[in-house]
Order: sequence, then structure tokens, then C-alpha cells
Amino acid sequence: MTAPSYSKIDSALTRSVNISKNFHPEFSFPDADVILRSFEGTLYRIHSYTLRTTSGLFDTMFSLPQPVKCHIEAQGRCQTGPGQRHDEPEEIPIYESDFVLERLLSLLCSIPIPSWESYDDVDRVLTAAEKWDTPGPIASIRSALTCPKFLTSEPLRLYVLAKHFDWKEEAKVAATQTLKLNLHDPVHAPTLTRLSSKDLLTLLNLHRKRRDMFKRLIDSPERFAAGNRQLDNYTWREFKNAMFAEIDRRPLGDTLGVASGHSAEWPEAKACWEAKCAKEGCDGLNYDRIATLRQIRNCIDVLPSTVDD
Repeated sequence: MTAPSYSKIDSALTRSVNISKNFHPEFSFPDADVILRSFEGTLYRIHSYTLRTTSGLFDTMFSLPQPVKCHIEAQGRCQTGPGQRHDEPEEIPIYESDFVLERLLSLLCSIPIPSWESYDDVDRVLTAAEKWDTPGPIASIRSALTCPKFLTSEPLRLYVLAKHFDWKEEAKVAATQTLKLNLHDPVHAPTLTRLSSKDLLTLLNLHRKRRDMFKRLIDSPERFAAGNRQLDNYTWREFKNAMFAEIDRRPLGDTLGVASGHSAEWPEAKACWEAKCAKEGCDGLNYDRIATLRQIRNCIDVLPSTVDD
């Protein structure tokens, strides 16, 4: 009977150790020389070469002088030098959850990952990737953040991330998407506090510029001669005030200048379109509804749509 080879014995022992020590099944390479331990206690055995070539943090860590490893013999002596048998690598505690560590190591090792489910997940992994100084995973996450799922659901959080990492194009796209939000709503306060004062002011200025420019346009007698040149234009003034309040609440302006929808049912809108000439025997409508709505949409279209670099 042939005796089992040492490689088979080592492999069997490695599998036994992996099971007893709760190694992650995707990161239990038997020839790896680094073991990371998550906050939950899961172990990740990975090659130091992978870490030092993809992470600035680990590159610096492994370039520092390392303590001399030795093997304690049965007699209690420490044996060092070439040819000695090395013990299991020491576990390096990483104060991150299994989710964060698994996602980040997968990105470092080019292992496919599931799609991102929420901004909270992205935030956690991005924070760790930044601490580890890993440009590869950060670039991979960056490309996923402009998908409609994230762009339309929480554009303000995308704007915060884009400004933090100096992603100029993503910041512009996100700023445009924030126009559907009322930044003065208290629900957005926790997110806005993560912005620097400069970046916050830039975003607030975009919203304010749209509102103020819209007011100047709808007050223009050249654009709206019937309403802004007549003496008796009470209904038009009230309609303008309602539109100004709406664009202050929702600077995108997509609810204005439409023939149907919420704004079309405003009492101010109905009163404006039903207003008639006060001259005796005239009884004509003061405003052409379709032409006026078209001009309102023209005003919306020329408003600034994003932040400057």
C-alpha cells in the first residue's frame, strides 16, 4: 500500500483548519500568506501580493519591517532561517463587517459581485475602499452609481459622493437630478451636512438661480404681454405667485406649463384661464391658454440645469 504524499496530507490538514477556523469559502487559498479577520470573526486567507498591489494601505504595511517568525520545536527552541517549517500566518483584525470585507476583497480579486441593493451598502464599501486606498474598487463602484436605480432614487447622496471623490461628471448629473427635490425639507438635512460649505452653496445657488430667473422671465412684458401689460391682471398675478411657489418647492419645473396634471387644477390656474375682458360687450378671454403654457415651458427650458465645475 502506497503511503499518502505530503502534499495530500497538507491539503487535508488545510481543509480541516479552514473548517474549524471558519474561513470564507471564496477566500481560503491554501498557499496564501495573509489571513484577515472580519468583525464577525470570519477569516479571509489571501495573498499578500494581491493586497500590496491593489491597496496603498497594505503596500505601506507590508513594506515596514516585520517581526521575525520562528517555529517552536518540541524542545522549546526557536528555529529560524531557510528551510524551517512556517506556522499559520497571524490573523490581522479588520474592523469591517463580512459584507464589506467580502465585497471589497471580491473587487480586489476581480471576482464578480451581486448588484448593489442600496446606497447604504455602497457607502459602507466605499468608506473601506478609501481607507485601504484602493483605486480599482472605487472606480468600479463609481461606474455603477450612475445607473437609473441610484441616479433617480437618491441623487442628493450621489452628489455628496461625487463631490467627496471629485467626480465632476457625476456631480453635474446628480445636481440636475436634485432639482426635483426641495432642499429645505428637513428630511434632507442629514445628507446635506455631509457636504462642504462650498459644495452645499454651489448646489443651493443652482436651485435659487432657477427660481429667480424663472420669476424674471414670467414677469417679462415681452414674453407675456397680455398679463404683464394689462392694468387689471389680478388673476395672472395670482397664477404667477403660485408658479413661483411651486418652482421654489420643486426647481425642476416639470409640473409647470402643462395642460394636465396637478398644476392645471390649481384654483389660480383655472381663474386665470377663465378671466374675461371687463369691457362692456367684449366678453373675450384675457389669456390664450395654450400659447401661454407653451411660453411658460419655454421659460423652464432656458433655466440653468446643473452646477459649474
